[in-house]
Amino acid sequence: MPKLAYPLLVKISVCLVFLCLNLKAKPNLIFIMADDLGYGDLGCFGQKLIKTPRLDQMAKEGMKFTRFYSGSTVCAPSRSVLMTGQHMGHTHVRGNAGGDMTRQSLRLNDITVAEKMKVSGYTTALIGKWGLGEEGQEGHPLKQGFDYFYGYLNQVHAHNFYPEFLWRNDKKHMLNNVVKPVSDKARAGFIGGAATKRVEYSHDLFTEEALKWIKGNKKNPFFLYLPLTIPHANNEGTRMFGDGAEVPEYGIYEKESWSKQDKGQAAMITRMDRDVGKILDLLKELNIEENTLVMFTSDNGPHNEAGHNPELFTPAGPLRGMKRTLTEGGIRVPTLAWWPKTIQSNSVSNEPFYFGDLMATVCEMAGTEIPKKNDSISLIPTLKGDHKNQELHKYLYWEFYERTFRQAVIMRDWKLIRSGMDNQRIELYDLSKDIHEDENLAKIHPGIVQRMLSYMEEAHAPQPNWPTPRQKK
Repeated sequence: MPKLAYPLLVKISVCLVFLCLNLKAKPNLIFIMADDLGYGDLGCFGQKLIKTPRLDQMAKEGMKFTRFYSGSTVCAPSRSVLMTGQHMGHTHVRGNAGGDMTRQSLRLNDITVAEKMKVSGYTTALIGKWGLGEEGQEGHPLKQGFDYFYGYLNQVHAHNFYPEFLWRNDKKHMLNNVVKPVSDKARAGFIGGAATKRVEYSHDLFTEEALKWIKGNKKNPFFLYLPLTIPHANNEGTRMFGDGAEVPEYGIYEKESWSKQDKGQAAMITRMDRDVGKILDLLKELNIEENTLVMFTSDNGPHNEAGHNPELFTPAGPLRGMKRTLTEGGIRVPTLAWWPKTIQSNSVSNEPFYFGDLMATVCEMAGTEIPKKNDSISLIPTLKGDHKNQELHKYLYWEFYERTFRQAVIMRDWKLIRSGMDNQRIELYDLSKDIHEDENLAKIHPGIVQRMLSYMEEAHAPQPNWPTPRQKK
């Protein structure tokens, strides 16, 4: 070997070693998101009837966020906020699109959390429900930063826990279920249905797939996005059979005097709880728990679509409203973070954060820059207990397009809701004293109202696919 080659080889080897060490030092992230789980559905958030022992233990071993907010009050836009780090006034997908699924697809120029992690050396996977791009569209997960995808593309397809197929990357993975369509009319680009032959339960398949994928990628820095479908109702099953709470068994609730829909609702949540526990146990078994941040949350507030009695479980807890409202019950979601030796056990954050903050958080974890067009702050200081150095939002913002156009702004403890865009109805609440949003203080505090209205105007950027009342005039 030439004399000059050997030192060069040594330098290259040292660089590679340091590179490998650097990659290994990057913490893993598992982001688990339930579908339509309410603020009060977990024991650690006050639930009395539904058992969630593993999530309750996760809260004791980690951090509970009492004021964490979803991106939206319904599915697709909430996920768009999560993936892009842009609030509802800026993100591309601002509603459930109905028939025109191009309106519900991310674009190639959208920068996602997965893309930022992938370019930073992470292996990325999406297992579960996507809802931000169909087959052949720019929003397909494989075009948005994910190395691997297994699950549902279409959100109506995701209603059915016993589907005929799931997607594995860009190919259909056929299952042994037999599905009867509810009609011949597509909703959200898909004809929904319910199974008449139930063999393979999609949630169980997601759990198995997630465990397998974690085992296969334990030596890499990885990002696993696990958007589960529990406890969303199969709306088509509700229409066809009167029961949209699809679950293989009622388990510990079998002998309860509740309706079958209530038993199913509770059994779904407890089943999900069990499977989150399996993931935490696996991380400990693989000895990677101290290098893995696990976050758990819900995409929006609770539903009333399975035929169950929501008053039995009070899924919104002390909050008012449910899914499709901008009151706290529609957007404040139960959120936990678990990261042994980094997050102090049994800690609590009472600051207002939201889905969009995932972007800045992962960028800090991965050691990369936050995209320029962003509405995100990193949660790392809070997760590490460094509350003095935690940046806080000037305000949080939402808008919602169904039935009538509505907006909401939170400025610390103040909450403003506006219906329409020309001050048809203004509601102002002091969340520090009125968490149920009962006393409208708008007439008492006109100065605060005007300031928060100015934030609404500042936050909303017109989007041609989602016209507001002003744009329609």
